Amino acid sequence: MIRGARIIDGTGNPWRYGDVVIEGDRILDIAVPGSVPGKHVGEVIEADGRIVCPGFIDIQSHSIVPLMRDGRCLSKITQGVTTEIMGEGWTPAPVGGRFTDPMAARLLDDGDAAEWIEAAREWTRFGHWLEAMEERGVSPNVGSYLAGGTLRRYAKGMDRGRADGGELETMRRVMAESMEDGAFGVTYALIYPPDDFVDTDEIVEVCKGVARHGGTYITHMRSESKRILQALSEALEIGERSGAGVEIYHLKAAGRSAWHLMPEVIERITTARKRGIDVTCDMYPYIASATGFSSILPTWVFAGDKLYENLQDPVIRRRIHDELTDPNSDYDGQARSAGVENIMPVGFRRPENLQYVGKRLDEIAEIRGAHWVDTVMDLLLSEQQRISTIYFNMTEENLRLQIQQPWIKISSDAGGVDPSWARPEGPIHPRGYGTYPRVLRQYVREEGLLTWEEAIRKSTSAVAERLSIPDRGTLRAGMMADVVVFNPDTVSDHATFEDPHQLSTGIEYVWVNGTAVVRDGEHTGAKPGRFVKGPGAR
Repeated sequence: MIRGARIIDGTGNPWRYGDVVIEGDRILDIAVPGSVPGKHVGEVIEADGRIVCPGFIDIQSHSIVPLMRDGRCLSKITQGVTTEIMGEGWTPAPVGGRFTDPMAARLLDDGDAAEWIEAAREWTRFGHWLEAMEERGVSPNVGSYLAGGTLRRYAKGMDRGRADGGELETMRRVMAESMEDGAFGVTYALIYPPDDFVDTDEIVEVCKGVARHGGTYITHMRSESKRILQALSEALEIGERSGAGVEIYHLKAAGRSAWHLMPEVIERITTARKRGIDVTCDMYPYIASATGFSSILPTWVFAGDKLYENLQDPVIRRRIHDELTDPNSDYDGQARSAGVENIMPVGFRRPENLQYVGKRLDEIAEIRGAHWVDTVMDLLLSEQQRISTIYFNMTEENLRLQIQQPWIKISSDAGGVDPSWARPEGPIHPRGYGTYPRVLRQYVREEGLLTWEEAIRKSTSAVAERLSIPDRGTLRAGMMADVVVFNPDTVSDHATFEDPHQLSTGIEYVWVNGTAVVRDGEHTGAKPGRFVKGPGAR
């Protein structure tokens, strides 16, 4: 029993006093204060001055590989995240067709997770990898969308061009099977290959199958910079034509040329909702994004899985150089939206490149005495990997405007790590350590832009309802016991861009399926997480 806390049930309703009683893996009761005698309870948590709420559900988690390495998911669990929803860009299953080696490139240098490489080749159904995680043991609940990039690679590999009839039929079949296994829908990350090779009609056809199973289409739009309005129009069109609900990943106006467009983006989404289009969004509370250094390049360079071969071809290098530097080209990538002075690669692995960690692209180019385009290509060739990179391309004013919209949810766009093994590997984006406490600290306690109730709703029931998870996201009798207790006076993020590997504080207790995973702010080592399935699951 959790006694004496302010109960915020996740619905957005005003807080109230009460006692939360957990039995087994479920909430037994939300009782009138003092009505349950302590002698009938195995353990009583005295929580005066604290807030008790549902566990946070991260709709955009990148914990696939981190969970294979360390099932505790430390930096996320200590934020109060009890359910990780994955799937943007890539899922390790289903394996088949032309998608035959899903893990090696990601785990080859990670001895702690390398045992998964062989196992992954047997994951011929979407649900196999999530079942494997639950069986091995993970602290948070796990669920996922099917990545559209994985679906496309299954049917067509890394080839450009429209899918033919047979390839499209393969995608329809695999999508239906994945929904039956528990996928929440399909994701398309439309700035990355092979997703970028897919046209609107193909996405609509896939999403029709998603809609039949009650799932949603979730998208990293084709542009978040100067073409954001056109990208938004495509997302809305896909929803209207397919019948699937639309979720927009990490809504942002990226780059100076797009900052002024955010009010219009918000107006268009609000108007679309009034017209009956089922569209919502999520966001993280930072002015910088993060993805690969390789995303600076035009996506055609990746066709046929020949990135590094292409980067050694003088003719192709000249073409890349011209496209990235010509202001009249169609290029709409990271270098143009952020500006080279705002691009900070941090994920170097080769010893000779570690000197560049934390420096901006223009500084690195100057040190190397090369043009910045050549610098990008040469470093990618040197590293033979995407190189994790931070892009400072947003404004705090837009973040404040976005977070107040009722249809915005909170997400991290990050995986869960342990600073003891992550710090030696170099800097990462701080959102993996601080997203949810940052919202509570900055936008609730310090700035008052949100109430406690609204911030928690955006992290709990709003996500559960979007995903059609009926038994999580709110505190009421009969729900699964994913429960968080935190101190509203002290809950804080500490991770920064300069020193990201710092756990948040103030989250004092976390239960997942009724098992204590965090106690007095410390991880207990428990791994009670379960495979959470979407509405189409058999």
